[in-house]
Amino acid sequence: MWLEILLTSVLGFVIYWFVSRDKEETLPLEDGWWGPGSRPTGREDESIRPFKVETSDEEINDLHQRIDKARLTPPLEDSRFHYGFNSNYLKQIVSYWRNEFDWKKQVEILNRYPHFKTKIEGLDIHFIHVKPPQLPSGRTPKPLLMVHGWPGSFYEFYKIIPFLTDPKSHGLGDEHVFEVICPCIPGYGFSEASSKKGFNTVATARIFYKLMLRLGFQEFYVQGGDWGALICTNIAQLVPSHVKGLHLNMAFVLRSFYTLTLPLGRHFAGLFGYTQKDVELMYPFKEKVFYSLMRESGYMHIQATKPDTVGCALNDSPVGLAAYILEKFSTWTKSEFRDLEDGGLERKFSLDDLLTNIMLYWTTGSITSSQRFYKENLGQGYMAHKHERMKVYVPTGFAAFPCELLHAPENWVKFKYPKLISYSYMPRGGHFAAFEEPQLLAQDIRKFVGLLERQ
Repeated sequence: MWLEILLTSVLGFVIYWFVSRDKEETLPLEDGWWGPGSRPTGREDESIRPFKVETSDEEINDLHQRIDKARLTPPLEDSRFHYGFNSNYLKQIVSYWRNEFDWKKQVEILNRYPHFKTKIEGLDIHFIHVKPPQLPSGRTPKPLLMVHGWPGSFYEFYKIIPFLTDPKSHGLGDEHVFEVICPCIPGYGFSEASSKKGFNTVATARIFYKLMLRLGFQEFYVQGGDWGALICTNIAQLVPSHVKGLHLNMAFVLRSFYTLTLPLGRHFAGLFGYTQKDVELMYPFKEKVFYSLMRESGYMHIQATKPDTVGCALNDSPVGLAAYILEKFSTWTKSEFRDLEDGGLERKFSLDDLLTNIMLYWTTGSITSSQRFYKENLGQGYMAHKHERMKVYVPTGFAAFPCELLHAPENWVKFKYPKLISYSYMPRGGHFAAFEEPQLLAQDIRKFVGLLERQ
């Protein structure tokens, strides 16, 4: 007991010392060229070009031929999803994909929103730009940049967009109406991949900032989870005066010394500022934090070290690609889904939506370049990046979904984001918040913006 008290006192002093030495910093904006070869001497083409998702019978026939040749290994008895994606259930998904899934219909759905491309720092950047269908008289929409992560895509936002751009038609008030921009991270989907090493979240943030300027927005809101959370954080660190507000549903806060309180937090919850809800979400520590992160982070070690190796296999086999990605939509949505024969996939998502996301990786051949993002950001150690040591002095809102991979208590988030003005314990949902619980996330974004604008 006395040892725990001593450790608590030391940790408290360390936390106080780090908090007391706050200083506002910004990341240098700099510039870059990520296209092939040397940077041209002429001015970059800044035109914004309409884009349309397309497919062909040849593309679909090639997919079907590869599916027909798939070789699956029988699962162990009663293994469910504990060894990864259960191949018995995978057979059902593959059968649906081969015989019932209508890619041409899904392409039509993808094209319901306006798509565009523009060149920035040598890369063709793809994005959708959705404006409100109607606005109250005398009002202008609030520009909102939404950024996806891995293994997601811009398609994750298709069901949340109506709640943001046309809230009155979807049961919400019209006091906050947004104009939504959803880009593909370079190397994902229809955005061109970098030809150079070193393309990380800061470079992505700078490109997306330039995109917003090119669209005519000097000030805007940003929202993200997974890599999107870090990219949006980096935008706020690069150009805080241009970011009206930052909303996140995941936080990269591991450098906070509050994380060192985890082993003691259950016994000294009040001292460390943990609520009863925090305790429920983080303890027992071994199961809900340590074992959970060990179990779910194997992919990260591969992708942060040798992404091209596994990429060769995944880019050649649609069935392998589906198993690799869809497993994340099972256990990252709710860890207990690994106890089910079907991984609980269809409890929160439709097969059409899940396979559409897979097709955005398959048809663009972007799985390898998407995995390289881990190498560029984590290959030298996450703590090595300057932005990780910096706090964020932009008004921030945070939605804590209960089934996120690692729960971030309010004091952890506030340590990194001192201007946190909204923190919400969400009633349900996991890692893919916009995809899984679009209305809940939209409501929390609106709540945050309302609080900010009333200040």
